[in-house]
Amino acid sequence: MKFTPTTIDGAWLVELEPHADDRGSFARAFCLREFAEQGIEFQVLQANLARTTRAGVVRGLHYQDEGEQKLVRCVAGAVRDVIVDMRPGSPTHRHVHEATLDTVNRSALFVPAGVAHGYQVLEDDTEFMYLTDEFYAPGREKGVRWSDPALGIDWPLPARDVAERDDSWPLLGAP
Repeated sequence: MKFTPTTIDGAWLVELEPHADDRGSFARAFCLREFAEQGIEFQVLQANLARTTRAGVVRGLHYQDEGEQKLVRCVAGAVRDVIVDMRPGSPTHRHVHEATLDTVNRSALFVPAGVAHGYQVLEDDTEFMYLTDEFYAPGREKGVRWSDPALGIDWPLPARDVAERDDSWPLLGAP
């Protein structure tokens, strides 16, 4: 795997390094040892798969108040993935990082604890995989409104079918 730092402290773009032959290819999608060699402590406890049937849907921006790290990857279709640093003492506090994750580039994004995560689906019938180092805990979830003008996120498609919860997270106001 190839690890490239993003514009958010502790967040990484994780690219596959496939071995190919005439049958196709094989690549390691996660390796605890390779993450540790990058200084990333990430023990997977749960895997989640979200399927979205229509392009334009926005999901997020979510994080947990007591910390949850994620490794996210689009396994079918394509998404515009967005992370926002919500850690008050972070040197990249309130910075936004965007990346396209799809089945062509097959990249993943490592999202550290305290960083909000969301995405917009770019193709119908898209599936998105989350590996997390915490079990889901209702009541610990926080969020940032996906349309907050203070973030300046330029979603590629008109937003549709946004969950009521995601539309009601508080606005950040001026940075």
